[in-house]
Amino acid sequence: MTLATSRLNRLPAPERGITIGDFLVPIRIGERLSSRARHAGLVLAGALLIALTALISFRIGDNPVPFSGQTFGVLLVGGALGFRRGVLASLLYVAIGVIGLPAFAEHKGGVAVIASVQEGRLVLGATGGYLLGFLLASGIVGRLAELGWDRRLGGSVAAMLIGNAAIYAAGLPWLMAATGMSPADTIANGLTPFVLWDLVKLALAAGVFPVAWWVVGHRPGER
Repeated sequence: MTLATSRLNRLPAPERGITIGDFLVPIRIGERLSSRARHAGLVLAGALLIALTALISFRIGDNPVPFSGQTFGVLLVGGALGFRRGVLASLLYVAIGVIGLPAFAEHKGGVAVIASVQEGRLVLGATGGYLLGFLLASGIVGRLAELGWDRRLGGSVAAMLIGNAAIYAAGLPWLMAATGMSPADTIANGLTPFVLWDLVKLALAAGVFPVAWWVVGHRPGER
């Protein structure tokens, strides 16, 4: 595990684990807050950002999977906050939706979006796997950001591609199990229509980080 991490690492030891999120809280405010309070504030802000991106959603035809902006939010939050805070932000977002608030795409909420028990049998929500994939993606992108992948455009794009693939790795099997679609139909409904849309979101998310790090590096008096 250590060997694999060292091969992925792109930063000197003193900078390892630092993400752009560590510079989001102004120094004067951060000095007045405990470390725990700063982390909690960033996690809450990350969850709210994902919820805001979920407001961008629409459906084409009778496809059970809607187009939404959530992936952009998840990748952005994971890269900004790092592994632990990124996962916690995504987990908090999912929890907010599960308890019934309309935080998911198409203003949906409730545990049934993921799964429910009806007449004594488990019924999976068609998009539940994508939501669980958000946790996986935020963790992966967050860890790669801690290793410096987001400092350059090429690494940032690669991290976002890996994170996006993780969402589909969880979402597609779940969709197939929930709907009874064949593998071909699952790909045709759950992946193919979203490729261009995801590339746009991925490019936007990937482009944010090198620019943000450039700004941080050129700020006077930065730590």
